[in-house]
Amino acid sequence: MFGFSQDTLHIDQLSCEYRTDPLGIDTARPRLSWMLFSDIRGQSQTAYQILAASSEDKLNESHADLWNSGKVDSRQSLNIEYAGKALESRLRCYWKVRVWGKQGKVSNWSKTAWWEMALIEDDEWSAYWINDGKKNPGSDDDFYKDDPAPLFRKEFGLEKAVKKARLYITGLGYYEAYLNGDRIGDFVLEPAWTNYSKRIFYSVYDVTPQLQEGANCIGVTLGNGWYNPLPLRMWGRLNLREYLTIGRPCFIAQLEITYSDGTRKTVGSDASWKVKDGPILRNNIYLGEVYDARLEVKDWNLCDIDMRDWRSATIASEQNGKLFVQPLPPIRVTTTLRPEKIIQSSPGIYIVDMGQNFSGWVRYKFKAPRGTQIRCRYGELLYEDGTLNPMTSVCGQIKGIRKNSSGEEVLVGGPGSPEIAWQADTYTAKGNGWEIYTPRFTFHAFRYIEISGYPGDISPDMILGLRLNSDVSEAGSFSCSNEMFNSIQAMSQWTFLSNLFSVQSDCPHRERFSYGGDIVSTNEALMFNYDMAAFYAKAVQDWSDSALDEGMLTDTAPYVGIQYCGVGWALVHPLLQLNLYRYYGDRRTLESQYAVSRRWLDMVQNLYPDFIVKEGLSDHESLNKTPPEELVTPLYFYSAHLLSKMAEILKRSTDKKEYEDLSAKIEAAYLNKFWQKDSGHFAPGTQTSQSFGLYLGLVPEGNQDKALAYLEKLIEEKQDHLTTGILGTPFLLDVLCRQGLSDIAYRIINQKSFPSWGHMLEQGATTLWEHWEFSDNTYSHNHPMFGSVSQWFYNWLGGIQAAPDAVGFDKIIIRPQVIDDLQWVECSYDSV
Repeated sequence: MFGFSQDTLHIDQLSCEYRTDPLGIDTARPRLSWMLFSDIRGQSQTAYQILAASSEDKLNESHADLWNSGKVDSRQSLNIEYAGKALESRLRCYWKVRVWGKQGKVSNWSKTAWWEMALIEDDEWSAYWINDGKKNPGSDDDFYKDDPAPLFRKEFGLEKAVKKARLYITGLGYYEAYLNGDRIGDFVLEPAWTNYSKRIFYSVYDVTPQLQEGANCIGVTLGNGWYNPLPLRMWGRLNLREYLTIGRPCFIAQLEITYSDGTRKTVGSDASWKVKDGPILRNNIYLGEVYDARLEVKDWNLCDIDMRDWRSATIASEQNGKLFVQPLPPIRVTTTLRPEKIIQSSPGIYIVDMGQNFSGWVRYKFKAPRGTQIRCRYGELLYEDGTLNPMTSVCGQIKGIRKNSSGEEVLVGGPGSPEIAWQADTYTAKGNGWEIYTPRFTFHAFRYIEISGYPGDISPDMILGLRLNSDVSEAGSFSCSNEMFNSIQAMSQWTFLSNLFSVQSDCPHRERFSYGGDIVSTNEALMFNYDMAAFYAKAVQDWSDSALDEGMLTDTAPYVGIQYCGVGWALVHPLLQLNLYRYYGDRRTLESQYAVSRRWLDMVQNLYPDFIVKEGLSDHESLNKTPPEELVTPLYFYSAHLLSKMAEILKRSTDKKEYEDLSAKIEAAYLNKFWQKDSGHFAPGTQTSQSFGLYLGLVPEGNQDKALAYLEKLIEEKQDHLTTGILGTPFLLDVLCRQGLSDIAYRIINQKSFPSWGHMLEQGATTLWEHWEFSDNTYSHNHPMFGSVSQWFYNWLGGIQAAPDAVGFDKIIIRPQVIDDLQWVECSYDSV
């Protein structure tokens, strides 16, 4: 027997709404979590007690004037809802927790943690939305002309000693804020993209250290972001301005200063602010930025400057979207890269190879005469002659001209658009020694940079790559003795992070949209690699906010006007809810979003009374095409199963029975039409159709061996290669391992010839492709969907799996596959 002491059981990693000591919480019942550590194997929590107080001194004295939970018999340490006194805006709440272990002894109290409430009620915003007073262009052509990003400023004085200061701020589309010349915070491309007609996220900053005695100046600059996109006709037809909530860039800011004597001063955005055009002449999500350093306004965000050319700001229209604190990790610079190689491809044109495909910015250092215009274009590939190939990263396949219905030649991208909508930044030098330039209101996805117009040589110290992504923390690690597998894992991670920009995108250049199908195929892979709790909870809300008026869930969220993918893409909404519950114990999202999923599935049921779905995108980028009804119908079955499971968790027995019955009807209709009993396959007999049937449990009883043998035959015919696409690939790999055929799955992933992950590596890929085959013109080379293989590494080589009925990963299956070719595997997952 080992003795038990308090010192062997301790609490750490306290969090509130998935954040450590968060500045800005606007929910009335914040959720608290912690992690338990012990020196004794098998130790577990049997009870907990939480104390919360309005001051740290009170908490230190265990005077819980906000909440004393008392001893609660529970193993739960995730998402415990605060249940104390009503919380007021701006209140900082201090809390600590202790737990009881198996032997009934209590741990020491944890260290003190805190959260601070934001502005809970709408009427607590005294500031106004303001803009530069200009109107957006009246014609499409004019959108492509210079329209400088505005600079705003406001001077104010401080009369007393300051105790604390908070800035509550957001902007549409993007904003950056400054106080006395210094940037506020390190978040970039703020705020997160949402359906602005429903919700707009704001951030809260502690700016106390940046204030100074006497005169102060706050400054804000705005970019277009997703709020003021260009009227580009993606694929020659899709104009985002027709589907997004749009307008003139604007912002709202409320600086609240609390003096040491308890009195408060508020500086809010209003018509007293001053505005002036800045040096960013053009900025667009896709096309990049045009910057003229000659137009920089010296000390524009400092006090006591010449204000003669500044004008008054304009009060903008009120926004329909409700203001909420931004709940997910912000976008930040998360790593830096130096060039791997620089060559001069022709006189005056340099090609910079960053050695890695990624998303973000480049920090340039130039020294050129005044007025020198330097152009930087970006791409994923090079042509055989060493010149830049930007074509796989062109916005919306906008390339060249086409004939309209009248036979006239017109630009694919619409009036005024560039003939080819590639990614580029243009910088005009001010001629003042070495100059530093970094874009701010755009981002690019690339490996190669073409620099033209620079009068000297380009050296590595002049180029610094800045990888940007939503700053999700690492959750898992995987490595093994197979170096190609390690390269595939690294390639997957670079691809994942390249596509996390407050939404999970399909690709970070051509479209940048959050497609449901891409998340369906990869969400668990991302959850094993990163803490996706808050990010995916926001994604679920995005789909709810983007639902069409009649309740139909859309292909993308935010909705951009694309609506042809159907059930397999919309099922992301219920699937994410269940996986958030399984991995993170997030019941709140399930409770709030269940009705949205239910309304959607009821609508689908009305559309297909014979239970066969006839439209929709099926296994995107599979090599053997399968008609939609033969693959989307199983996904309809899957959706009904998910709803039944959700109803069971929420104890809605009537709903559970309803969706079980619906599942049975879909199954019967599907089997009647597509199951080939004699041969044991699902029509049309592709790897995808067979994997769907096996993975989703549609094989009739007693036919499992026959169905599995048919799948083995299909794989053998392709010499252990895949023909599956976005969804068939993870389904197939999982089926093989669950049926004891992990050696076949291993051989598939270990291939180096087409089609395979190894083939991508052999062709020099550093991120995953959209298509199994190399493309030099059409398909993206930075596409997450085939990153589902990373989940396979964790689930089947590492052997780490959440049980089907897990809540917050509390039930674990350890099931590593022993494969002769592997000498070792190291794998870990840090469940919350």
